[in-house]
Amino acid sequence: MALTTLAAFLAVDLLLVFTPGADWAYAISAGLRDRSVVPAVAGLIAGYVGYTLLAVAGLVVIVASSATVLTALTVAGAGYLVWLGCGVLRQPATLTASEEAMGSSRLQIMLKGVGISGLNPKALLLYFSLFPQFIDPAHGWPVAAQTGLLGTLHMTACALVYLGVGVLARTVLKTRPGAARAVTRVSGAMMIAIGVFLLVERIVGG
Repeated sequence: MALTTLAAFLAVDLLLVFTPGADWAYAISAGLRDRSVVPAVAGLIAGYVGYTLLAVAGLVVIVASSATVLTALTVAGAGYLVWLGCGVLRQPATLTASEEAMGSSRLQIMLKGVGISGLNPKALLLYFSLFPQFIDPAHGWPVAAQTGLLGTLHMTACALVYLGVGVLARTVLKTRPGAARAVTRVSGAMMIAIGVFLLVERIVGG
């Protein structure tokens, strides 16, 4: 693929990645828990690996064109975000050793990340609507290879940004437990708000 095409894709993709959403909220929440940032971000990226594989296989087109599948995916994803956000509000993260010890295991943290990105219908639509604009079937590369490259660039951008967000949240709020709890509650509220918005948007739009 041409470097100009890749540069244009990265410019658009980074704008989307830098837009706060459920992924950001989860990265911030994880950043306020000891040793949780890496498994949380790994889980988020693992969810996008699934979408990349679907895109490479061409199944994204089929799923995105099915109103029933999209509705089911939206409801599942929205419900998961609301449930997770409520959990964050009930147990806001702090930097105390006692609460760190009571926290979820790294595997559980990672699986939650997989659920957040893997059940996010916006991610599916991003792959379906954004990627085709930068793929040239007439190019020497197979379409699957071009799709895989764009997916890899997107996942790399997400990993770098979300790691930065999580580490920054922990570093900045390390000596401010009150602020840490407030930011965590905001993150939980964001998850709930995004989940409700997705449900309402799908119901009204459907």
